[in-house]
Amino acid sequence: EVQLAESGGGLVQAGGSLTLSCVASGFTFDDVTVAWFRQVPGKEREGVSCINRRDGRIYYKESVKGRFTISKDNAKNTVYLHMNNLKPEDTAVYYCTASLYDQHGRPVLESFDYWGQGTQVTVSS
Repeated sequence: EVQLAESGGGLVQAGGSLTLSCVASGFTFDDVTVAWFRQVPGKEREGVSCINRRDGRIYYKESVKGRFTISKDNAKNTVYLHMNNLKPEDTAVYYCTASLYDQHGRPVLESFDYWGQGTQVTVSS
């Protein structure tokens, strides 16, 4: 059974840091595109960062550039999202996801097949 499990969310003050982790079971991250999306109530789920399967190219949403870093550890079958200098507008449920398809630039929600249950990140001002 294919599963993704996120962890690492929590409550942090503005300017603080968190690292989200996502462990896969039932498949490996070796040859898939991996991404982090986030969603707040009443809004669409948006792509935050992505590592493309074919060339390893990395995408970041403009508002997180310079603050967030996505990384992947194939040996641990884990994807990370390191988040620094967090802002209240980063508050959302963060989801880990994987796709069998290449993503050129901003990740497209409909291209992703496997999703975790999400982890809440709350940034207080």
